[in-house]
Amino acid sequence: MSGGARRLGRLAFRRRPLGTAAACLLSLAALLAALLICGAPAQQPAPSPAAGQALSDAALISALRLGGCILVMRHASSPAALPGKAAEPDNTGGERQLDPAGRSAARAMGEALRTLRIPIGRVLSSPAYRARETARLADLGTAEVVAQLDAGPAAMTQPDSDAARASWLRDQVTMAPPAGANTLIVTHSTNILGAFGERAAGVDEGEALIFRPAGAGGASLIARVKIEEWPRLARTH
Repeated sequence: MSGGARRLGRLAFRRRPLGTAAACLLSLAALLAALLICGAPAQQPAPSPAAGQALSDAALISALRLGGCILVMRHASSPAALPGKAAEPDNTGGERQLDPAGRSAARAMGEALRTLRIPIGRVLSSPAYRARETARLADLGTAEVVAQLDAGPAAMTQPDSDAARASWLRDQVTMAPPAGANTLIVTHSTNILGAFGERAAGVDEGEALIFRPAGAGGASLIARVKIEEWPRLARTH
């Protein structure tokens, strides 16, 4: 497992010098894997990667370039303490906001996705300032603020609200994005864990879970990528 990116599993292999023909074969294999993961026709859903056989970096990037995936992301690094007088000018509610590392990481992620030529269509964000700030700094499109992505105090007066938000988020990853695009969703750990359980265990600030709709109301988790891994992927692909 390279750097901070977490995959469902990896096939172990040895790196050896490749001839031109071998390199072409590997490129073709990555493209075919991408077609199977995110670009397969809707009437013939592609199988999910088997345990221990998750996508390589190259196959993941190829899949994302084709579109058809949903990236469910936890907001970038944000201190638990309220900012007080240090609040950003547009943080009029004095909510939690990103720290300098979070702001830098959100910008770097957006730049990396653009460098990688990964098309983002819709961007959905929690109403919370820290989520909206993440989406704004990534600069991948104007975010649609969606109440169901919030993790506010409503649950204190509406006991079923956590379950309702989790159910809504699960539904979102079963919906195919427009052709040739991916959807980015920025939300909170409570919603991600509630929606995806063990598959989201230990989700870090800024980490993205990448899903492919599988038809019949299902979705496959094909990768998990930490926010600091996107720039590395951009440098190597």
